[in-house]
Amino acid sequence: MDGFVRFDMEDHTQTDATLAIWQAAHEAYQRTGVVIQAALRRSSADVERILAAGGRVRLCKGAYDEPRSVAYVNKATVDANYAKLMERLLLSGSYHALATHDPRLIARAIAIAERQGIGRDRFEFQMLYGVRRDLQRMLVARGYAVRVYVPYGHEWYPYFMRRLAERPANVGFMLRAIVKEEGRRIRGR
Repeated sequence: MDGFVRFDMEDHTQTDATLAIWQAAHEAYQRTGVVIQAALRRSSADVERILAAGGRVRLCKGAYDEPRSVAYVNKATVDANYAKLMERLLLSGSYHALATHDPRLIARAIAIAERQGIGRDRFEFQMLYGVRRDLQRMLVARGYAVRVYVPYGHEWYPYFMRRLAERPANVGFMLRAIVKEEGRRIRGR
């Protein structure tokens, strides 16, 4: 079997259970990975555990409105933790996914990869369908792998609404991204 299975992550109350399920599956089938959220304070230790087991990580910032006791709530702190975890993953030698629409973090990933001689075939960027298509096209034109995330199936709408309800700031993020992209399209960029 050549397929790859990635275990998605929910809010912090599900992290231990998700990692336990991933670990059991990974022991039986090595081609697995799991999502880690940079917003959670525990994520550095989780990344080390996954790397030690030979797993692959999809790093995201985290879409949930988590309590301060378990998560970084300041955007700058979440971004700084994402950058730290991203560098650790890039330097690990394994293939990982960097899920972000943030051009500063993307530029930083590229700079790390270039400085360390990490090939473009050693990691991928992941973005939501319809968000920052300009960045997606630019990255592909430069030879980077970009995977576009598209929720589908009967449960796509409840999934989407749950994500928005969990963190209302996600609505603002999506609207800003659409307006920015539409402005670029109108100006011919």
